Amino acid sequence: MSKEIIEAKQQVVSEIAESFKAAQSSIVVEYRGLTVADMTELRKALRAENVGFKVYKNKLVQRAAEQEGMNELNEFLVGPNAIAFGHEDAVAPARILAEFAKGHEALVIKAGYVEGKFLPQEEVMAVAKLPNREGMYSMLLACMKEPVAKVARVLQAVADARGEAAPAAE
Repeated sequence: MSKEIIEAKQQVVSEIAESFKAAQSSIVVEYRGLTVADMTELRKALRAENVGFKVYKNKLVQRAAEQEGMNELNEFLVGPNAIAFGHEDAVAPARILAEFAKGHEALVIKAGYVEGKFLPQEEVMAVAKLPNREGMYSMLLACMKEPVAKVARVLQAVADARGEAAPAAE
């Protein structure tokens, strides 16, 4: 093998390793049987949530995974695979891929890493059911609002019992 080819492969391995490092989540999928139109639709859905999606040679991904201590992925790197890299939302790749796989049986989620933890296919599917970041913030705010609202109602009831005018709650 020529020196240029070896250097080019080493550069790709470094690129993959850097993508693993920078991503909050990395999900490996098999896309055998998807049409070009399906892949375009999937890429568009992923891009809308700032999720990278790339096809690499399995051997190069294996080397990058070993370099980053992600050896568990190697057993899943068989056949035509792609990797979705979530940069802003750790749940987004799993959620988008799982939703897409519902309508496209050819897309198979194999395994992944979410926030540094290896997840087999079943756990990736469980993560996919979590809401996105905005949904989680909304749920958190709702949880925080309820105790405050209860206190306001209690204060209002005390004020009403005394016959005093209290400021309106909420």
